[in-house]
Amino acid sequence: MTASAPVDVEPTDTELIDADLSADLAAAALALARRFSAGATLWAISPQWEPHAHHIAVEFVHPVIMGKRALPSVALVEVDPVAQCRVATRPGDVIIAVASADDPQVLDVMRRAPVWGADTIWIGYGPRPAPGSADHTLWVASDDPMVPATGRFVLMYHLLWELTHVCFEHPGLMTEPARDADCTDEVCITCSDQGRLAEVLVPPADVMDSALVRTATGEEFVDVTVLGEVSVNDLLLVHGGTAITKIDDTTGTAL
Repeated sequence: MTASAPVDVEPTDTELIDADLSADLAAAALALARRFSAGATLWAISPQWEPHAHHIAVEFVHPVIMGKRALPSVALVEVDPVAQCRVATRPGDVIIAVASADDPQVLDVMRRAPVWGADTIWIGYGPRPAPGSADHTLWVASDDPMVPATGRFVLMYHLLWELTHVCFEHPGLMTEPARDADCTDEVCITCSDQGRLAEVLVPPADVMDSALVRTATGEEFVDVTVLGEVSVNDLLLVHGGTAITKIDDTTGTAL
């Protein structure tokens, strides 16, 4: 009796999506469903693997199953995704990226998204982005360079689409949890004006003027006397109406 040759067996979806990733997908889907219910648009970027951005946009905007909602989703595939996202994104929108953790353009988009008032979802593989780089990180624990072409990412955003529609079936989930009703003090440490990110729209005409900046809540003027010269698109940390430091747009650290 001779031994039979080994047979390659394709991994099942259960093996591809482990418990941790399942939890991340569920959390991202709930957040995405809430944003769509509030009128959001989903903006998809993938500078390294452009077809994924197109696929995500089609996946969400095309109601492939009878009775499912067509959800507004657009692929941004020009050479400067940061500039595209800056122009396209409005408060309450969501930016989803498919990219490795070291993609400089995606890192910059993720860093600036809070300024634009957008939630973020980041799909990738290999070394994970630093904690807090995105609101939701959907990551494949593999260093195989072929992962982007194996269908693992496609499986993830297909599941994200399906779970988002599952959330729609439960209207009670579509309302964001209310802020703690006991937190009413005007000087509450939790709710007070902590450092906020801002992006310069119009620099001051001279050192005594304020700069017009964009924040998650809209446009406002802030005092930049402490910093001196600032330029268009500079990232600032603002506290109490005053810019207290610049943020390096390549590292995300204070200058």
